[in-house]
Amino acid sequence: MKQFKAKIIFNKKIALHHHVLAFRTPKGAKKVNPGQFFNVKVGGSYDPLLRRPFGAHKIAGSKIEILYKVVGKATKILSERKPDEMLDVLGPLGNGFDIKSLLSSGSSSVALIAGGHGVAPLYALAKNLKTFGLKISVFIGASSKKYVVCDGDFKKLGLKVHVATEDGSKGHKGLVTDLLKSGCSICACGPKPMLKAVAKLSGKYKTYCQVSMEEYLGCGTGICMGCAIKTCSGNKLVCKDGPVFNAKEIIW
Repeated sequence: MKQFKAKIIFNKKIALHHHVLAFRTPKGAKKVNPGQFFNVKVGGSYDPLLRRPFGAHKIAGSKIEILYKVVGKATKILSERKPDEMLDVLGPLGNGFDIKSLLSSGSSSVALIAGGHGVAPLYALAKNLKTFGLKISVFIGASSKKYVVCDGDFKKLGLKVHVATEDGSKGHKGLVTDLLKSGCSICACGPKPMLKAVAKLSGKYKTYCQVSMEEYLGCGTGICMGCAIKTCSGNKLVCKDGPVFNAKEIIW
């Protein structure tokens, strides 16, 4: 973990409510793994006081891109930040996807499952997994087509993308979990109800499954204890022990 100042490379709107911001980590910084996150001070004052967590969306050496949705005051302030302005950043934080365990799970196929904004860390993971020659399929779920983002980016990687929307405005009408089949390992990120459903399916199919949990991260470093979840080995902190966990370890 390291606190550093980062110059904004770009900060652009890519969809109705979504933006992508890029910055560079300092020389000698710890390698960033898919699934890890950064805690960013979004403005230059003490309002908002708390940093906000953003997963690494694209990783290219020292260049990091974060994908974020404008949903409140903090992300609205972040969306107005300009290139060459400086960010106060803490990270990389947490434990990302366990690629070694994924590769040893015995399956040559991996399903990457995103619910809404959960696509953010899965792009970096997909790009990493491609280097191992795995068969990768991407499943994106959202309430409506206006909230489906990054499907084109995954397609540019040569991956097959399946989309499900609750209102049927794009792809399958229904839930993204409707599209899942047995026989492949799973990595998922999204709302807790979706992750719970994915974990249930992985148990049914007896497949290996990792989930990136979404909880409110007050400090991002394990101090406030506000992101504790129940697991088979006691309470764990999403910010410090996660955000990625083996799905079967979590008490849903």
